[in-house]
Amino acid sequence: MDQFFQIQDIGAIAPELEMAIFGMILLVADLLIEQKRKLGWIALVGIGCSASFLVLQRLRDVDVSAYGGMLVVDPFSAFFKFIFLLGAALSIAISLKYLDIERENHGEYYALILFATMGMMFMASAVDLVTLYIGLETMAIATYVLVGFLRNNQRSNEASIKYFLLGAFSSGILLYGMSLLYGISGSTKFVEIAEALSRRPLTDPISLMAMITLLAGMFFKIAAVPFHQWTPDAYEGAPTSITAYMSVAVKAASFAMMVRVFMVAIYPLRPEWVPIMSVVCVLTMTLGNIAAITQSNIKRLLAYSSISHAGYILLGLIAGNETGLVAIPMYLLIYTFTNIGVWAVVVALRRKDVIGEHVDDMSGLFFKHPVSAILMLIFLLSLAGIPPTAGFIAKYFLFAAAIETGHNVLAVIAVLNAAISIYFYFRIVVAMFMREATEKTGLVYSPGVLTALGVAILFTIFIGIYPDPLITMARQAVVMAF
Repeated sequence: MDQFFQIQDIGAIAPELEMAIFGMILLVADLLIEQKRKLGWIALVGIGCSASFLVLQRLRDVDVSAYGGMLVVDPFSAFFKFIFLLGAALSIAISLKYLDIERENHGEYYALILFATMGMMFMASAVDLVTLYIGLETMAIATYVLVGFLRNNQRSNEASIKYFLLGAFSSGILLYGMSLLYGISGSTKFVEIAEALSRRPLTDPISLMAMITLLAGMFFKIAAVPFHQWTPDAYEGAPTSITAYMSVAVKAASFAMMVRVFMVAIYPLRPEWVPIMSVVCVLTMTLGNIAAITQSNIKRLLAYSSISHAGYILLGLIAGNETGLVAIPMYLLIYTFTNIGVWAVVVALRRKDVIGEHVDDMSGLFFKHPVSAILMLIFLLSLAGIPPTAGFIAKYFLFAAAIETGHNVLAVIAVLNAAISIYFYFRIVVAMFMREATEKTGLVYSPGVLTALGVAILFTIFIGIYPDPLITMARQAVVMAF
């Protein structure tokens, strides 16, 4: 027991512990504070404190293995934890006014975001199946509740039930694969699992079954085709601020988990899982983009867009080289800024008398709010990968990684899909700039939404023009971890 737990191990999980403490403080504060918007500021303080602990950990510049090697604190986990905290902070910022309009401003909302983020942080540090699964379920259960947080909205309730049922089913499949890996290796640690798999033939049926069930469970978490069916309904039914949170933080956590598992635990099976992942990558990019073309609801359109982006990110894992692995955290951080910017504008569309979730609600926005329309244009250009936005840098690295490793066909398909995405993104642009404004056209900004927009546009443009600092940080995170 002494070898498993050391008192210094508590320092390794200080950012996570701090999030849990602030989550519990919020649950109590909800009973004591009448002005519920103050609870959001308490949550932001909690995220700031957690980020401070994270910075202090990295200033030590020492990789730490804690709890008997069940989790690590390294540059890779720190990079992803920063993405989670950023996504949570910006999502809370755009929630403050939105929840007042929906009349659902409660302390448990902010507490659940903190608990979900804590689970993600454990996922990023996990190098053990047990730690990984506990972090995953902590994130998932909190997210199920958040999707259905609009308790008087039937659409939100339905989305939550669908997400919960399919999520529980996928977690069961994932857990089955993990149990097979434990049976093969007699250990839950990634390194020992990899050693056991390397001693078995590639065609070993139990190893292949473990790999396939792991793939199925993880493809659900990232919303890859054909495990994507929950995404449009969950995105449409969830509170818009939670949709934003899911699209950036939950996706980033799922990819952090995939990189650890596939590049360490089952890396010996790489010749077997790369072909499967390649097919899924093509299907995810293509079907996501094609389905988005027909959508008139902005939340569903962006849901299918999110699916297609998952396909692009899979290119990094398929390539498996330094460029590909560097591109994954880079892409997810850039995607966080860009996507939060888009969702901040969508949140601002919501008013007491207007739901603001359809493309037509953006009609003539340029003539009523020209700055907002221009910002939305820049964010959409970034999502499409048009230079000189940050999205171009993200896609460039992924496509370059595919070409470097000889996956030229995948690279060509990805470029064609990026071209297709321009069409449905520009449907929104056409509505904003080329249609007449209607009575529904309009925005309601709050300080939180303005802050989120400011942060998003600053980094979307800055990274697009000067990406070197981000590239350096991502490369250090990946090289030192793998």
